[in-house]
Amino acid sequence: MDKAKVKRKIGIFIDIIMFALLAAQMLYIFTGNIAHEIMGIAFFISLVGHIIIKSSWIKALLKGKIKFDSKARVFSTIVTILLFLCIIALALSSMGVSRFLFPDITFLGYTDLHRYLATAVLTLAVVHGGMHGYFKAKKKKKAVVLICLGAVLSMVISLVAVPYINRHFRKVDVNYSQAVEGEKINTGSKKPLVVYFTWLENSQVSQDADAVSGASLLRADGKLMGSNQLIADMLTDMLSCPKASITVTGDKYPGTYSKTVSAAGDELKEKARPDIEKIDISGYDSIILVYPLWWGNIPMPVASFLEGAQTKGLDIYLVATQGSTGYGSSVKEIKELAEGADVHEVVSIYCEDIPKARKVLFEKFKEIYKD
Repeated sequence: MDKAKVKRKIGIFIDIIMFALLAAQMLYIFTGNIAHEIMGIAFFISLVGHIIIKSSWIKALLKGKIKFDSKARVFSTIVTILLFLCIIALALSSMGVSRFLFPDITFLGYTDLHRYLATAVLTLAVVHGGMHGYFKAKKKKKAVVLICLGAVLSMVISLVAVPYINRHFRKVDVNYSQAVEGEKINTGSKKPLVVYFTWLENSQVSQDADAVSGASLLRADGKLMGSNQLIADMLTDMLSCPKASITVTGDKYPGTYSKTVSAAGDELKEKARPDIEKIDISGYDSIILVYPLWWGNIPMPVASFLEGAQTKGLDIYLVATQGSTGYGSSVKEIKELAEGADVHEVVSIYCEDIPKARKVLFEKFKEIYKD
């Protein structure tokens, strides 16, 4: 067998591995974050192998020796270049959102951007591979239809199917004592109060509901619990301080996540201020505010709390939970509502990391109360 055939077969083998790794990474909801990141490294190693195999084509392209003798050839080359650029951007965003291999790199650390880049890479990879088949196909129109269907299917899987599975099928069960209890922090003369908002305590959710990572719910020792309540319990355990729940007194939020998203969006547009039970913050010098991001901002009951509280002179430490990235526009909103308070960003916790968040919370607040 000549070298060209061997090289071609190795190239096909590497391509299959790359596709398999990319598809497996889409199922991170089942493999877990560590496996997801390791497979990402394996994908980029495979990419290096792919580039080495295709080095002669790359050299020819750079030297202007590629013949663009048809629109299909031009289109295929453009797709290849776009695919390469998207993969580079995906590599950077992968490090930015990494929580295991590259925890200190934050450049392009946006989960949504990472998801969209992964979608672009998968879709362009399907088209890229499809074009190789197109040039060999006798029935060109059929090949075009198959390429288009493959591209659409890739986008549907990435943008619709995977998020749906993540939100509705990935159940979260935790051991309460293991998640909450641990080493203590001496706050000295400081008197913090943990104030939290969680969907479960403010909705019509049934106790029989599934606890999934994307819906702010989990099961602790078999009991349904709001994710932010678990965070609040971690904080009260390590700081030996009290907690208070922001609780609406009027209509509860719907019992399904999708309807709550819609209702929360309407409240945000209207700048609604739902009635809540009064929380007495007198006697405390700081508030640790735990809240989820809804539409990239605070839930409106949190706004009701901040507007009604005497926050002047207080330190407010922010612990946000989210399924995307960062704090969104919540910090700006809180600073405007908490008049006279000194607002501090502490940590924004990705939804999948909530059950094991005590370690990072401990390190953050140990630094805050080190004096």
